[in-house]
Amino acid sequence: MESTWTFYIGPIAFDGTVTTMAVLTILIVFGLIFWASRNMQLKPTGKQNVLEWVIDFVNGIGKDNLGAHEAPRFTLMSFTLFSFLLIANTLGLITILDTPSGISLWKSPTANPAIDLTLALLVMVLANTLGVQKFGFKKYLRVAFWKAPKAMLPMNILEEFTNTLSLGLRLYGNIFAGEVMLGLIASMIKSTMFMLPVAWILGVAWIGFSIFISSLQAYVFVLLTNLYISHKILEEE
Repeated sequence: MESTWTFYIGPIAFDGTVTTMAVLTILIVFGLIFWASRNMQLKPTGKQNVLEWVIDFVNGIGKDNLGAHEAPRFTLMSFTLFSFLLIANTLGLITILDTPSGISLWKSPTANPAIDLTLALLVMVLANTLGVQKFGFKKYLRVAFWKAPKAMLPMNILEEFTNTLSLGLRLYGNIFAGEVMLGLIASMIKSTMFMLPVAWILGVAWIGFSIFISSLQAYVFVLLTNLYISHKILEEE
């Protein structure tokens, strides 16, 4: 298990590396969107094209799961979540930065289970809150849990916990494993210079594959977020 530096706010300890990288991710996302949204034109080109394509992409995810009527309400949320995860997932692929004592100073914030499980928990809380707001508490219970067949009620309740765990741990496992593998490839260079060409080829190939996995995991997380929300705000016909 890699070590990171810690700081305290009162009695509460915070992982300094993860906190720093999460803030950096937010700043990068904000900076990129701010830059891409300057001087918007009626006929988009270049950076505006990319920005509008991403918005259309996440809006399409919402339409597929929530329907054309409900999807626009969640487009901004999906876009923000997708942008954050896309940058956060790939940030740790840029470099490996450790202190002489072995403390990691650079990693993907989503390579930490606390970040991923917190995001998953927020998604579940949001989905259930939206269901209560739309239907009222009694009807929400019927729509969300009292489904046919009625004997599945215990499983429907248990599913809330398993969905939270699987949503967070799926993201963590993929991103963490990618960074571990990248670290192993980097250690090949330190062992002997004869491994440099092999390590370089493996490193480039693995980074390319990891970027694909990082993008895929951002897509899957947003897809499942919209799906879980749909289960709470849409009635089965």
